[in-house]
Amino acid sequence: MLFRTLSASASFLVFFGGLAFAQPLVPLPPVPPIPLSNLETPAKVALGKKLFFDPKLSVNGAISCAFCHMPKVGYADPKPFSIGVGGKRGGRNAPPVLNAAYMNLQFWDGRAGSLEEQALGPLTNPVEMANPNTQAVVERLRKIPYYHQTFQDVFGGDVSSDSIAEAIAAYERTLVTPNSPYDKFLMGNKSALSSKQMKGLVLFKGKARCVLCHSGALLSDQVYHNLGVPQTGPLPADVGRYAVTHNPRDKGKFRTPSLRNIALTAPYMHDGVFKTLGQVVDFYNKGGGRSPYATKDILLVPLHLSITEKKELIAFLQALTGETTEEMNQP
Repeated sequence: MLFRTLSASASFLVFFGGLAFAQPLVPLPPVPPIPLSNLETPAKVALGKKLFFDPKLSVNGAISCAFCHMPKVGYADPKPFSIGVGGKRGGRNAPPVLNAAYMNLQFWDGRAGSLEEQALGPLTNPVEMANPNTQAVVERLRKIPYYHQTFQDVFGGDVSSDSIAEAIAAYERTLVTPNSPYDKFLMGNKSALSSKQMKGLVLFKGKARCVLCHSGALLSDQVYHNLGVPQTGPLPADVGRYAVTHNPRDKGKFRTPSLRNIALTAPYMHDGVFKTLGQVVDFYNKGGGRSPYATKDILLVPLHLSITEKKELIAFLQALTGETTEEMNQP
């Protein structure tokens, strides 16, 4: 009997005799994990929101967090490659911030261990906000009366890189979207999904094999996979997770994204190569793409979905859009 386990943190996938068992499909908890080192207060969240939308975090005062994480498109970036200071193009599409608080690691390659760590990364990235160091941001904010006073009120001290990260992360932990039609169905409302979406759910769990990687409350195993995604954009190649682990087995692997709010967050994949959900489904239907690395995931096989089945699957994916508040949708 074949036994195989793929694991990363709290995620798992087990094979017994060719049958796959993933995490159970459960509703999204309404509150994400909050670290004891960064407890939330309304004032801290308000400060974090102000910082998230403030272009003064960038070296030229032109780029904010929201420039690449736009509320109207699920706090994602509708451009295939995110644009930074001076029009420089990054090599990847910015992941959505919605529900990022449930992820155990951040970024496509998992290089940040927390939202706090992730919040600091763009500040000094030369292609994003392009500050020479975080202290330059600290000094800039200290000169602004609002920030000088508000950081004193919230943190009991002057502006620091740690407090900037904590405030932004506190705000991002409020960007959660429970109560999608799918969640309501799981909680017992059998009319929450249309008949077409129900057929899509059956495909999702069966013939389409989506659940092998898109499972759990977040609809992501939070594991890294090489799908053979076509490489496009400014980077001649992208080694993915390998850049973090330096393990040859991680070349070309990227984290499984959450499917929540997927209808809002086009384009898709780490390099934004697919503009529509239909293109994504077609990609999986043919068994993924060709990879220059010998690490392409064995889970990818041709699916032989019919045109009708592909439409049903997409209809189900559209039922994964959760509830947002008016405040979340406004700067």
